[in-house]
Amino acid sequence: MTHRPFVMWPHPALRTAAAPVDAITEEVRAIWDEMIIAMDQMPGVGLAAPQLGINMALAVVDASEKRGQAIRMANPSILHSSVEPRVHEEGSPNLPGVWAKISRPRAVTVRFLNEQGQWDRQDFVGLWATSVQHQIDHLQGRMFFDRLSRVKRDMLLKRATKTKRS
Repeated sequence: MTHRPFVMWPHPALRTAAAPVDAITEEVRAIWDEMIIAMDQMPGVGLAAPQLGINMALAVVDASEKRGQAIRMANPSILHSSVEPRVHEEGSPNLPGVWAKISRPRAVTVRFLNEQGQWDRQDFVGLWATSVQHQIDHLQGRMFFDRLSRVKRDMLLKRATKTKRS
């Protein structure tokens, strides 16, 4: 199965807050399936619907050693963040060829609508927590580089432009 193409920076879908999901329908389940295929083909550890140009608050995360452990989330929100930070190099298929070290909370508690249409609450730690936070940023119209200083962000975007040309 294939997936729709990733929208490329600076596509407006990447700067627009995603619309909340009212109910878990067959359409939502099909989008999650497509997102997991796209995430696995990257390969990556998470994906948000806006990255494929879909304006819905949907995300998938799979930071497991072996694939096939994806957690499907609708309308995720962070309830609690740890004080302890974790630095991880992040990137995005929407801006290929560039990465940056981003500091985020090491652990988070997230509330989301699960695959069964029930509100769920789950703790995420390490790479799982980093990926969940990265996806929630996408759902809010933010990119990973928005967490950098202006100077570092400008340098990263210049590097991305240069990489794109070559």
